[in-house]
Amino acid sequence: MLVLAAAVSAGAAAGLGVFTAQYAGALSYLSADPKACANCHIMQSQYDSWQKASHHTVATCVDCHLPHAFVPKYVAKAENGWHHSVAFTTQNFDEPIRIKGANIERLYDNCIRCHGDLAHPLITSGSRADGTQRDEAIVFCVHCHASVGHGEQAGLGGRRRSTE
Repeated sequence: MLVLAAAVSAGAAAGLGVFTAQYAGALSYLSADPKACANCHIMQSQYDSWQKASHHTVATCVDCHLPHAFVPKYVAKAENGWHHSVAFTTQNFDEPIRIKGANIERLYDNCIRCHGDLAHPLITSGSRADGTQRDEAIVFCVHCHASVGHGEQAGLGGRRRSTE
């Protein structure tokens, strides 16, 4: 009887896990398709604004937001997936959503990877003209180039503004 109860419990847990993974589109997160980032309704405005941005035709979410090497990319996907699923399940996240921590560094590294030859050496070296280290809130590329990846910033994290 104990074996039967264990088997039923294990089957129920496995079934619930498979249902949840299918419902959440879990396998889509292994792809580079930007639509996977919009699986979560809270990211729809970021997806919509990316479609209007200058990089839309040359870069996807993965190109800008994740490392390019195979192992670090999937480690970052796993870390972000865990943090995002906890935040969205508990509804404990900033509104509007803001990029933080290691993800800021990844974004910066990817800007420099593609555009390093266009950027001033002080920016790519991480230093400022006075010899001190850069202040990430000031010098990161998206400080001045905020609309490059996500088009117009109006409406991100909330309702869209009327253009009328």
